[in-house]
Amino acid sequence: MIAGGSGEVPDDVQRTDARVPGSGEELDVGRLQSLFGDWQRIATGFFALLGALAAVYVLLPRIVGLDDALDRIDDATWPWLVAALAFNVGAFAAYVMLFRGVLVGVEDSDGRLRRRLGVRASYQITMAGLAATRLFSAAGAGGLVLTYWALRRAGVGRRVAAARMVAFLVVTYSVYAAAVIVCGLALHFGLVAGAAPLAGTLIPALFAIGAVAVCLLVALIPEDIDRRLAALASRPRTARIARRLASVPATVAEGVRAAIEFAREPRRGALALGGAAGFWAANIAVLWACFRAYGGSVEPSVLVQGFFLGMFANVVPSPAAGAGPVDAGMIAAFAMFGLPAAIVFPAVLVYRLIAFWLPVPLGLVAYLQLRRTVTVWEREDDGEYRAVSDKVTTAEAR
Repeated sequence: MIAGGSGEVPDDVQRTDARVPGSGEELDVGRLQSLFGDWQRIATGFFALLGALAAVYVLLPRIVGLDDALDRIDDATWPWLVAALAFNVGAFAAYVMLFRGVLVGVEDSDGRLRRRLGVRASYQITMAGLAATRLFSAAGAGGLVLTYWALRRAGVGRRVAAARMVAFLVVTYSVYAAAVIVCGLALHFGLVAGAAPLAGTLIPALFAIGAVAVCLLVALIPEDIDRRLAALASRPRTARIARRLASVPATVAEGVRAAIEFAREPRRGALALGGAAGFWAANIAVLWACFRAYGGSVEPSVLVQGFFLGMFANVVPSPAAGAGPVDAGMIAAFAMFGLPAAIVFPAVLVYRLIAFWLPVPLGLVAYLQLRRTVTVWEREDDGEYRAVSDKVTTAEAR
């Protein structure tokens, strides 16, 4: 506190290590930024990506006897592709809504976060994160690093930012798991129309139930687990190590609990839950429109189940966040449900082009805009820090 002449700077205006050059977060994003400027690496990844896509869309059709699969690309009914583009815009909007919804409840006494993380900045963060996810990392790690960095720069505390990123993932993939469970069980027990292969219905549903159970168990980790483990240590150095190690499960548990609170209080979590549901629904609508563009008719439950089964291949390392494995996984999923490969191949290819690759140029532009936005935030913080330092110096002089 300044009062009393102690010379201490209040915690809420102290510089955090997210703003100090050379900190871990600055280095992580610095590596990410260097990737955007490393054209040799981008070119290498691009050609590796072309090889993966060629294997899926050129070699695989020949192996299964569908040499003319790519020739059908020009046979699309264009109004349906326009509809797919419109649904994709809806997916972007829902993703921004999800991001903003996850931040509901974060302490913001002076309104700084509300002002900084408005619709414009939220769009920049989410679109830049999508580009980072698609270009540089499997399973979304690149996008998570960039989003976490942006939150820290906006003024969100380290642990709060990490916990909210966990909540973001939990909310997003809870909708994923719920859809797999509902559609898988409904198809398996004949409650809805559609083919019901065991490997595509009951087994994924049971796996999703197990994942949900594990997530709920994580929420039971005590909030002060780091303090408890540190208290058990006999030496100060050992206590610090224990606290650091325990901070990871403690932060994950905090994020899971935040996501659960959204489900328990729908009004409070409406933005997050609605954004997650809207994001997946819009993506599935893009795929549906692509099937319709090639004359395909897919039962709704089969469409949802096949989509999510294919998306599970996103965890497989690839040149660009699932490109190749997801394409092959989605094609295999719909083939397992008995859809004709002559329709599946072009429909999935166009879906991936619209939903996966179309956001990349927009995301690169958003990343450049985000860097300028963050620069403005940094100047504001530097001005406030200097003002407080001057007050402290004056108080000490007195």
